[in-house]
Amino acid sequence: MIAASRGSVLRAFVISIATVALAWGAGGQALLGRIDPALAVPLLAPSMLLLAWWQRREPAEVRRRTSFLALAFLVAAQALLGLVLAGSAALPQLLLVVVAAGVAASLADLVVQWRPRLTPLPWLAALALAVGWFAAGHALLAVLYRPAAVQADAPAVTMLTGLPLRWSGGGDIAALIAEGANDDPALTRLTAAGPVSLVDSLADHVPPPGGTLLLAHPRALAPQELVAIDAFVRGGGRAVILADALSGWPVRHPLGDPRNPPVTSLLTPLLDHWGVTLAAAPAAEGAAPPADVDGARLRLFRAGRFDRLPPQCDSFAGRRVARCSIGEGEAWLVGDADLLFAPLWRPLVPGAEHLRRADTMEWLSARLWPGAGGGLLRPLWIRARAD
Repeated sequence: MIAASRGSVLRAFVISIATVALAWGAGGQALLGRIDPALAVPLLAPSMLLLAWWQRREPAEVRRRTSFLALAFLVAAQALLGLVLAGSAALPQLLLVVVAAGVAASLADLVVQWRPRLTPLPWLAALALAVGWFAAGHALLAVLYRPAAVQADAPAVTMLTGLPLRWSGGGDIAALIAEGANDDPALTRLTAAGPVSLVDSLADHVPPPGGTLLLAHPRALAPQELVAIDAFVRGGGRAVILADALSGWPVRHPLGDPRNPPVTSLLTPLLDHWGVTLAAAPAAEGAAPPADVDGARLRLFRAGRFDRLPPQCDSFAGRRVARCSIGEGEAWLVGDADLLFAPLWRPLVPGAEHLRRADTMEWLSARLWPGAGGGLLRPLWIRARAD
């Protein structure tokens, strides 16, 4: 009896460690920089099938007890990793793992205990369970991580940018007409999230009441436009301003061509008026360091730092990002416009947004449209190194 109990504990422990290792490697935790327990869900079927085969000759009561122990070890290991690496156990995700592992263990036991006349059938059933569970698990995670939709009556975001987000393919006029708009992935993602009004001047396109202004590394603005921006924010408006001290956005045209994005931020007069000074990134800084901002993970590319900020500003990520109260309104300042560059935020697998490497677009959506951006589950990021 004691030997049988020890065997059950050993099997449960080995299976739980194997599942944690699968989630870390094949599940993408290490590659994505996340420790989400939910990433183990699509990989539960192989582990539970192995456990069911391992104890296929044990009584039903022993099999159930061992499965319960494996589940307890798995949840404890994932909770411990979350607390150590991310400072959170992610209880909603652990609950999902508990339910999914229980279902996977029951199905695996049924498959292994099945005794049909044709010997290959259990093996085919096991393969079907593993493949089907993997696909269904990722489909479920895609729904659970999907950002909340923007309200139908949300006002359009007014966007002004010097980045090549529209007609991003380059080429001559004939090629542009033939290709269509060919929007950059960042603009495509924003317009899919909510209404966006892309303008080329703010002189006659001030955001409507309740709207939000997105300035993404614009070209030089006329004095009346700078006055309009200041008046909009001070009057209670919201703004997100991406001001890059040294842009790394890919250049498609010869040096000096006005179609290229500005090399450096041209918003210095506005920032000076608000008491803000943006300095260039340190020369030794890495290409795309992770930055944790207000609970979200951004990936920046040689982001500038705000050396001077007024008292009404809160800073994040080593003063690369700031949230400032300006009059009755609020402005988010980011010392980097390259964070919109698709390779820094796109998921590893095209279309699998739940496997994202950054919260960039979700973070932007939440600030452009109140109530948007968040999903039922949120990534549990491994804490970034402090500056």
